[in-house]
Amino acid sequence: MASPGIDRLRGRIHEVGLRSTGPRLAVLRRLERARTPVSHADIVNDLAPRGFDRATIYRNLIDLTEAGLASRTDLGDHVWRFELRKRERAGEAEHPHFMCTDCGTVACLPGVSIRIRSSPGSPRAVRRRHVDIQLKGRCDRCA
Repeated sequence: MASPGIDRLRGRIHEVGLRSTGPRLAVLRRLERARTPVSHADIVNDLAPRGFDRATIYRNLIDLTEAGLASRTDLGDHVWRFELRKRERAGEAEHPHFMCTDCGTVACLPGVSIRIRSSPGSPRAVRRRHVDIQLKGRCDRCA
């Protein structure tokens, strides 16, 4: 018998037109547990001992991202990080992230508001506010 949490995740997967497979559920569940964006390597470290291979995990991360259930961002260190998109944020811009320049820790900043004002000649993505906001500096531990 499936738990209510698994049934809810299955429902979300079906809503976007994907099949609810074991690897896809495992990846989505791992994203749901994450408090910050996680890399492919982070997920592999957690799921490989359960028999999931790197390629399957990556393929499912891409499928979930393309379906709008997850988002993917590069914070400038050439590492894609993934996080679950919340239903209530589906139509809103993504929240900004903070990355420590010393230790590499990444933190979500859902309560931070940043105002973007475009000027003549700004790229269309800026005018439409389809941009990622990333803040870098030293975290409290490293400061």
